[in-house]
Amino acid sequence: MTTPAAAATAPVVHEPNAHANQFALLGQRRFAPFFWTQFAGAANDNLFKFAFTVMVTYQLQLSWMPPAMAGLVIGALFILPFLLFSATAGQLTDKFDKTKMIRFVKNLEIAIMVIAAWGFVRADAVVLLGCVFLMGLHSTLFGPVKFAYLPQVLDSRELTGGNGMVEMGTFVAILLGQVAGGLLVAMPQIGHTTVAVACLLLALVGRGVAQAIPPAPATDPSLVINWNPFSETWRNLMLARENIVVFRSLLGISWMWFFGAVFLSQFPSFAKEVLHGDEQVASLLLVVFSVGIGVGSLLCETLSRRQVEIGLVPLGAIGMSVFAIDLYFASRALPPSAGMGLGAFVHQAAHWRVMADLALLSLFAGLYSVPMYALIQLRSQPTHRARIIAANNILNALFMIGSSVLAGALLGAGFTIPQIFLFTGIANAVVAFYIFMLVPEYLLRFVAWVLSRFVYRFDIKDDQHIPTEGAAVLVCNHVSFIDAVLLMAASPRPIRFIMDHRIFKVPVLGWLFKLAKAIPIAPQKEDPAAYEAAFAKAIGVLREGDLLGIFPEGAITRDGELQPFKGGVMKILEGARAEGIEPPVVPMALTNLWGSYFSRIELRGGQQVAMAKPFRRGFFSRVGLRVGHPVAPQEVQPETLRQRVAGLLAS
Repeated sequence: MTTPAAAATAPVVHEPNAHANQFALLGQRRFAPFFWTQFAGAANDNLFKFAFTVMVTYQLQLSWMPPAMAGLVIGALFILPFLLFSATAGQLTDKFDKTKMIRFVKNLEIAIMVIAAWGFVRADAVVLLGCVFLMGLHSTLFGPVKFAYLPQVLDSRELTGGNGMVEMGTFVAILLGQVAGGLLVAMPQIGHTTVAVACLLLALVGRGVAQAIPPAPATDPSLVINWNPFSETWRNLMLARENIVVFRSLLGISWMWFFGAVFLSQFPSFAKEVLHGDEQVASLLLVVFSVGIGVGSLLCETLSRRQVEIGLVPLGAIGMSVFAIDLYFASRALPPSAGMGLGAFVHQAAHWRVMADLALLSLFAGLYSVPMYALIQLRSQPTHRARIIAANNILNALFMIGSSVLAGALLGAGFTIPQIFLFTGIANAVVAFYIFMLVPEYLLRFVAWVLSRFVYRFDIKDDQHIPTEGAAVLVCNHVSFIDAVLLMAASPRPIRFIMDHRIFKVPVLGWLFKLAKAIPIAPQKEDPAAYEAAFAKAIGVLREGDLLGIFPEGAITRDGELQPFKGGVMKILEGARAEGIEPPVVPMALTNLWGSYFSRIELRGGQQVAMAKPFRRGFFSRVGLRVGHPVAPQEVQPETLRQRVAGLLAS
């Protein structure tokens, strides 16, 4: 019988691997109505905000809000509710059915757009600034629902693709909304009225589509709401800190929003003052930026083999810095020019470098953000997931407000907009390096991702047998010095390995294994204390519910053949059983690694050695991993495990 708590946290419609790719989700009710609801909301947010920003920048003459500051003021006012009300929004999302929350938020959007329509018709900046704050409140309430809904209806292998679709949809909606806002508000005589009608229609469409979203039961219906936003905000941040990888991932996402807010808020002024373009040029920059984000988000599923691949995050961070810095140099190289329209702008070759930098910068931002969101969703406790997302929104708001303040201070200090872009690109490199040192899992996964895609062509079969939660022991043959790195690339979760203490002395690889918190083990006769300490740590890994990786042969093969399995696995299972832990044992087999640069195939001084001939088999040599069905711990014996691994090697 299913308990109420289990029913609340289980997927609403469980269709594991039911689609060939992420686009097939658009044909499923569990995803499609939600996707189009959030699409309409994001489009409306940005149509409204960008039309108002263009109005202030190009049409109204407001002494109390100069054009150069308009984007910063509107952006800061929009995200202020995230800071004030995210904690409450997270509680409401955990306590109530998420579908009901979505419909309530869409009803609120209709009411706000009625007020905004009146503000546009009257060209009343004060009323519209009030609506900016209210739309920020609307987005604050929707944010936790948006990211807590997905892991409730998608399985772990669909999360990256689902998040990629949502991110792509969000930024395409941003693109269309901002382009429409810029074009509609610029229409002579009827521009303001047209924007008012468009905003109201989009709100109505979003509410209509939301009616088709299936129920998504509350994950913590007994939760007592704490209406004090300050104490609850602090409690949410402390809750997020309980899982250090999740919390530092929240910081990483918040930094991405800091980074992106600098660029998005400066586009109208950048187009006008640096590129000497009109409203259409400002809209083009946003088109390029949004398309880049969308493409990067969609690439995540392809590049990650449909698992949560956080190895893409360092790749994204590198690209963000490289192209932000190059944008500064591209902007400096522009020839002097008078004001120009869209046709004249795209006619100049120098402007294509600017657009390429923006497109690639945003593409890498998509690679950076999607895996982080998926990781948070996957590793957050389901009953607290919305509050963790709320903590993320609070941090995002703080970072984005900080971004607005810093950009304003730099402008006030005489920095040009390209110099602000340069400063942000350099700061991104420093912050990213700091984050990856704090959370080495990102860097380790990046190394594993590069090895498994650019050094080797890594074919993985039946990786669904690797448990996505709970303790398990992974046993594999030992062919080369990078076996552990390849297993990291295949697993959706971190693996703690027991490894011969001598491998930690290998340059670079030893440093990586230390970062991975691999457990060194020495022969019992050589160092009895280290031997026993390794087994104690291994049992501790299982006690924490994590994956433990071992190579039962005890050493890297010197002839390419599978060696006898030693009894260490039995000692681990017996120790775990004494603590009430019964982890499954998953047999695995690495194939075609013998003969590679990292295998001991070369003969030097009468010894079999590895890493003697660089590029021994060139790039992209084919290697593989075969994963067998888990074995119950009661059925495990060294010889039967060896036979299972041998069977995988022969398959």
